[in-house]
Amino acid sequence: MIKLIDCKDKSYLSRVNKILSKRRNAKNQDVKIVKKILNDVRKNELKALKKYEIRFSGNSEIRITNEKLKKSIKKLNPKVKKAIDFAYKRISNFHYRQKKDLKNIYYKDSFSNKLEYKNVPIDSVGFYVPGNLPSTLLMNTIPAKIAQVRRLVLATPKVNGKLNSAVLYAAKKVGIKEIYSMGGAQAIASLAYIQKVNKIVGPGNKFVAEAKKQLPNNLVGTESMYCGASEICVLADKYTDVNQIATSLVSQAEHDSDSQCILVTKQRGLINKVKKEMNKILNTIPRKKIAISSLKKNGLAIKVYSDKQVVDVINELAPEHLELNVNNYKRYEKKIINAGSICNGKFTPMSLSDYTVGTNHVLPTSGSAKFSSGLSLSEFVKKISIVTLSKLGVEKIGNQAITLSEFEELFAHTQSIKSRMRRN
Repeated sequence: MIKLIDCKDKSYLSRVNKILSKRRNAKNQDVKIVKKILNDVRKNELKALKKYEIRFSGNSEIRITNEKLKKSIKKLNPKVKKAIDFAYKRISNFHYRQKKDLKNIYYKDSFSNKLEYKNVPIDSVGFYVPGNLPSTLLMNTIPAKIAQVRRLVLATPKVNGKLNSAVLYAAKKVGIKEIYSMGGAQAIASLAYIQKVNKIVGPGNKFVAEAKKQLPNNLVGTESMYCGASEICVLADKYTDVNQIATSLVSQAEHDSDSQCILVTKQRGLINKVKKEMNKILNTIPRKKIAISSLKKNGLAIKVYSDKQVVDVINELAPEHLELNVNNYKRYEKKIINAGSICNGKFTPMSLSDYTVGTNHVLPTSGSAKFSSGLSLSEFVKKISIVTLSKLGVEKIGNQAITLSEFEELFAHTQSIKSRMRRN
């Protein structure tokens, strides 16, 4: 069911890359469809939005009123409410601690020039949340709320013709006032062209991802990371519980047929044991077909021979989720520089971090963990430089700037600087 890569020769990284690139560089056949939807909603706004909602999901009611919100929330199981409250508190506690990284900078140099670096919340953000994932709503919106984004706008599609009461309860808890029942590329188009938010974040299917990709970057921003299909890499050794490995891999495979699950180990025999255990687990889950499709398309077992190969392979994979389920995880963790999130030890399943640990589960995928990070408060803040020069200050630093502007042959720059110098 899963492919095997044996790292017995020097070309092991190129073979890993070759397999990964097939998935990461797969052409999206839906580019034209998405482009048509975006243009239609841009030109015809609500009329076009309703047309696509009716066509794709039979939904004709876009704006969710407070009355409908309250009615839906009343149906929610109290046990689920309690779990959402618990997750909300832990996610909030972790993300509040990030505020210290958003301190403004101010200093005055020896010439009385004032230099500032100010953090300013983005004014409005649209959130796309798949219709049955309250945890995703919490992960996306809580950092924005803590960052003091003024306007939070939610787009969430109906599932089987119904709104998800857990998603709506989570939205109410966060304090979202604008909630729209819409999904797919048309929802992304609406957030950009009708609700006119400044930024759009949140996961979705290939149509949602393509729509965010096609939006003009001078109109609306999107996440600074690439959020594609989910991924997990599990590092295991002879001490690792086989059931823990198998459940972690299958838990990621059940997300989506495009998800990727990778096992890295020095033990060849362990790979066969994990395969057998996965087959047992697959027969117990409702999303068996999706998980099997994912494992057949993108499942990998990588046999390594040294600690160096372990580190090299994982850093090349740059997985969204990494479980270091080995006896001595510390010796690997300090050398791993490319991963969206790292779960250490046998008591730390990735699945738990999806819900109630407190860290964010919105993470970079498809190797983008090499240059980007998971969702945080920084995603919802702009940084503005503020400069106030003194008369002495412009005199002291102006001549060097003039030299540089003349070297670059930008003589209007030179004149602008000179006009501020030697003035009473």
